[in-house]
Amino acid sequence: MGSYRMCLIFKRKFMVTEPGPVDDVKDLFEKYTEDGDDVHMSPEQLQKFMAEEHGEGSSIEEAERIVDEVLRRKHHIAKFTRRNLTLEDFNFFLFSTDLNPPITDQVHQKMDAPLSHYFIFTGHNSYLTGNQLSSNCSDLPIADALRRGVRVVELDLWPRGNDDVCVKHGGTFTKAVKLGKCLESIKAHAFTNSKYPVIITLEDHLTTKLQSKVAKMITQTFGDMLYYHDSESCKEFPSPEELMEKILISTKPPKEYLEANDAKEKDNGEKGKDSDEDEWGKEPADLVTAQAELDKVSNSINYQNLDDEERGSSREFETSCQLQAPEYKRLIAIHAGKPKGGLRMALKVDPNKIRRLSLSEQLLEKAVASYGADVIRFTQKNFLRIYPKGTRFNSSNYKPQIGWMSGAQMIAFNMQGHGRALWLMQGMFRANGGCGYVKKPDFLMNVGPNGEVFDLNENSSPKKTLKVKVCMGDGWQLDFNKTHFDNYSPPDFYVRVGIAGAPADEAMEKTKIKYDTWTPIWNEEFTFQLTVPELALLRVEVHEYDKNEKDDFGGQTCLPVSELRQGIRAVLLFNRKGEKYSFTRLLMRFEFV
Repeated sequence: MGSYRMCLIFKRKFMVTEPGPVDDVKDLFEKYTEDGDDVHMSPEQLQKFMAEEHGEGSSIEEAERIVDEVLRRKHHIAKFTRRNLTLEDFNFFLFSTDLNPPITDQVHQKMDAPLSHYFIFTGHNSYLTGNQLSSNCSDLPIADALRRGVRVVELDLWPRGNDDVCVKHGGTFTKAVKLGKCLESIKAHAFTNSKYPVIITLEDHLTTKLQSKVAKMITQTFGDMLYYHDSESCKEFPSPEELMEKILISTKPPKEYLEANDAKEKDNGEKGKDSDEDEWGKEPADLVTAQAELDKVSNSINYQNLDDEERGSSREFETSCQLQAPEYKRLIAIHAGKPKGGLRMALKVDPNKIRRLSLSEQLLEKAVASYGADVIRFTQKNFLRIYPKGTRFNSSNYKPQIGWMSGAQMIAFNMQGHGRALWLMQGMFRANGGCGYVKKPDFLMNVGPNGEVFDLNENSSPKKTLKVKVCMGDGWQLDFNKTHFDNYSPPDFYVRVGIAGAPADEAMEKTKIKYDTWTPIWNEEFTFQLTVPELALLRVEVHEYDKNEKDDFGGQTCLPVSELRQGIRAVLLFNRKGEKYSFTRLLMRFEFV
């Protein structure tokens, strides 16, 4: 029994209940067990359930392992004392996020295709601890991003005096960090989460003398981990498998930093805060305060000069190559740059070379609208990197779908930010065991007999139907304090569930509100028609209804539809930053028809 104080004198009492099995669980248990007074599920029956309902070819040994593990956790029974499950044990198994997850945690895709055939988990301004204008630069967010599976790290290199190099966001009040610290952090954490290659993209504002110094620092730090490669004469890149535990350097052909005020490409975005789409839920007080401070800082900075990525160069691609220190040039595995001649020329495929092209989020939209087929042809061989517009001061992000639908491998995101766009990015790279590389769908790599490629506008008929049932939820009472959602009663939870992906697939539904309970049972099912299921993401958010203010946030997750395992699954929820809750989870059922 739990009590909440009312008007400082009276108390309201609410029954605290354990999450019992929902009807779906009871029905399945009865279906796969023998009739009788003392009903139990044997390992053989569990194996049959997993084969027929979950579509998994599990062995009897795997079923026995699960039975033993459930009994050990729930009853502390030593191995072999009892080898079957009660209804409550079966429910415990289904509601266990590690024993019954919605997607696999193993790398399962083929990793032997060229590197350009994969979407790659990519960071933007990876050294920043917070906003783009006044936060500190540090090696810590780099380490954190790598531990989370990010495979592309960005460093902005600037002179510090005449003889030293630092990492900072130029033209802002961000405090610099030594390059050496960043390199050591990459070395220490590059392969703790994933053994697949790490790409360091360098934004270079250095003289040739300082480039030579950087080349020496990189070589001494990484040694045999560095991958050397003559990308100017290479027709195809090695695979992630061939490049395991290798570090790759990618940068534009450098120009002297004194030329940083060359012709500028004006940002089409408006100055100010960028909010996520369909925002709801109460923001924490510290975020509101931080945004107010950020608005003050932004007024004192010429925001059009924030990022060298937003600038064009008056020199042609080949001309600026001449400014490289030879030992520095030798390090570059993936050459970047935008040849003179506009977007159409930038997207031209050279059969004898591989390169990386970087476009802002707005320029990508223009490219896709005007030259959609050229973009896809370019990404079938070359690397396309998309970065946030310069006015995203608060480290917000943009919708990644347009980039993925076009085959762009590197959708550069502010990992130090927060919000729904970042949740989508995190969800995408939960695929393939969270290794940071996700194989692009075949339709993005295919070329027809007349050179035709995928056209999203011609792909309107549904290929697959996904049914999602939100059964129940539990765990908030362990991850949150009793009065976090409401001072006077237990929370009133509801779930929003939907699809992010191709425009025709975008949808968002909502369950009914369940009042005054920490263990809500919804038992509501939603159906989604998918035209591009290969790139669809399942969005799940829990909110707590508040009739007087914005609804409170109660957890979220995002899962790649292509990896969803059918049947009843335990879905772990994450906080706003994408960090796992310890206990908070949903019981959901997935079915493809």
